[in-house]
Parts: sequence; C-alpha cells; structure tokens
Amino acid sequence: MDVTWIPGQADVVVGIVVIAVVGGALWWGVRRRGAAKRSGGALASTAPTAAGRSRVTVASGTSPATPGSGTSQAADQPEESAGRFARRRERLGGGLGTALAGFFGRRDLDRGAWEELEEALLMADVGAATTSQIIAQVQARVGDGQRSAREALREALLEALDPDADRSLAVGAPGDGDLAAVLVVGVNGVGKTTSVGKIARLLVADGHSVVLGAADTFRAAAADQLETWGARVGVATVRSHTDGADPASVAYEAAHTAEQDGADVVLIDTAGRLQNKSGLMDQLGKIHRVVSKVVQPREILLVIDATTGQNGLAQAQVFGQAVPLTGIVLTKMDGTAKGGIVLAVQRALGVPVKLVGLGEGADDLAPFDAHGFVDGLLG
Repeated sequence: MDVTWIPGQADVVVGIVVIAVVGGALWWGVRRRGAAKRSGGALASTAPTAAGRSRVTVASGTSPATPGSGTSQAADQPEESAGRFARRRERLGGGLGTALAGFFGRRDLDRGAWEELEEALLMADVGAATTSQIIAQVQARVGDGQRSAREALREALLEALDPDADRSLAVGAPGDGDLAAVLVVGVNGVGKTTSVGKIARLLVADGHSVVLGAADTFRAAAADQLETWGARVGVATVRSHTDGADPASVAYEAAHTAEQDGADVVLIDTAGRLQNKSGLMDQLGKIHRVVSKVVQPREILLVIDATTGQNGLAQAQVFGQAVPLTGIVLTKMDGTAKGGIVLAVQRALGVPVKLVGLGEGADDLAPFDAHGFVDGLLG
C-alpha cells in the first residue's frame, strides 16, 4: 500500500507553525485597524520617503512619566495669549528712544537734527526706504506746531506699521469643525522648532486642539525636540524615526491624522534650510502641495531672528518667492535686536508681523501689538 500521503511528525509541526503565523497576522491586522479608529493613541503608520518606506508615528500628547512614580505628568497650563505682549513690553529695551534723546530735546530741528534722526533709524534696521518715508511724515507733522518731535515720530512709526492690519492667526474658532493648517518655515538657527512649540502653547491657551507635524527631518533631534514641546502641553506629534526622511510625507501624515482626529489645527514644522539652496527651497513648495491635498494651508509663517537685521530681510524675500507667506514670527526681540526690522520686513513682504519672541520662557511668544511695540521701542 502506498503510504506516502500519510503526514509525518515534521509535516504536522510545519502545519501548526503555518497556522499560527497566519492566525497571528490576521489578529494583528484586526487589532491595528481598530486602533486606527481611536484618536490620541500611539498609532504607527507608514508613509513613503526619499529614503525608502520610513516609519511615521503619532506620539500621544502625554508627558513622560516621572521617574519612580509610574504615572504620566499632567500637561502644562499655558499662559493666556491676551496681555502677553503688554506684560513683556519693557523687554524691548527702548533703544531707539535712547538713541534719539538728543533729537527729542532739540528746540530747533535743523538739518543736523534730521540727519541725527535718519542715522538713528538706519542703525535700528528700519531700512532706507522706510526711513525716508518716516522722516517726511515727521517733518510734516511738526511743521504745524501742534505736535512735539516725539509725538510726531510715534505717529509716523505707527502708520508705517499699519496698526489696523489683521495680525490674528487664521485658525478659526476652537471646536468649529474646520481644520486649519499652519506651516512654519525658516532657516536653521532662528528658533523655528522652538517657535512651533510655543505657537502650539499659544493655540492651546486659546482653547484649540492641535496636532504637531515634525517635518524638519534633516536636523538631528528636531523631531524629539518638537515631541517634547507637544508632550508638555498635551498635544500629539506626528514624526518619523528615520533621519533624512521625506518631509512632505511627514507633513501629509500630520494633516491626515489631524483630519481623522477632528483637531482644530495641524501645526507643521518644516525642514530648516538655507535660503540660497534652490533644491531645498523647492521642497517647501512640495510640502505645501502635499498638505493641500488634505487641507489648504491658511497660514504660512516665516520665522526670522530679529538680531540678524537686514540679513533677516534678505531671508524673508527669498522665502516669499518660494511659498505664499501670510505672516512673520520675529524671535529674540528681547535681546540685541534693534527693532526696526519689524518695519522693514513688513514693507518688503507686504505681510504683517504676527508674533514676537520676548524671552526664552515657554510662554514668551506673544501676539504682536503695534502700539505697544512703538511705545516699547521709544522707551
């Protein structure tokens, strides 16, 4: 009798292993699909990148557990945005007012006096074109004898800043069900990723639910840094664990996750880059296009280090050619910044300064206040 069909012990073992593997795979697939329906978890999904298929994960917005406690730390309660600028206005230093003490004290505003004003404005990084405009307005205002030189300069500075410009972030009302995408761009070293974390705190303070996208994949530890900011304020972060992963893939995954979770805002930190690298600048356009497949970005904010003066203006102009900027975030306004860059960059780009950094604290990023700024600048 032919008994070759009768299974031996080895065949039985192989069969059991195959059944176990297939059954385990099916169980994991069902479990993962169920997890995908839940928001706020540590869900992992894959997205294609330039370096192959890189793992993109959604880190829950939970602060790490305190060593030995076994429990997660409670999220920070950010300072409300209203009044932040006023409470920190003195940090502007009043440098321009100090430089113009002699000008303000003159009884006779002769040619020498106007040259003194011109020099002070130029040294404050106001820029040549804006300086000429301001001087002409001051001359017209003091000519009628109704205003002092200081009052006339304050009015001219305010007019140059356009105090009626809409400086609010276009993110809608909390819980309105309409996802708003915000892209943040800028060169390395200006405080871009830190600013993204601080903007998240500002939005949470105003009642918005936020998802962060760590699309700065070219800088070591940038994703870790942003995830830490998110955890501190209870915000989830979408990130890749592969250095050099495709930023656009991470940005898309962040927008998609925010949409699925019903978040108010997806806030995306883009890869830091030099403004004179055309290939890297082109990547910004790609990120913008990819995110637009999920939701059209409402805000594209350029972060500029205020201490760089006219170099910061050059950066702004190049970024403005790459993506449609909607606002400026000026960092380090409490340091050696001369302040005039605010006027120069607004004039060059035609978009308002919306946020300013007035310290290194977590809540030291404040909505820009034109009147408060001029008063702080003049001291």
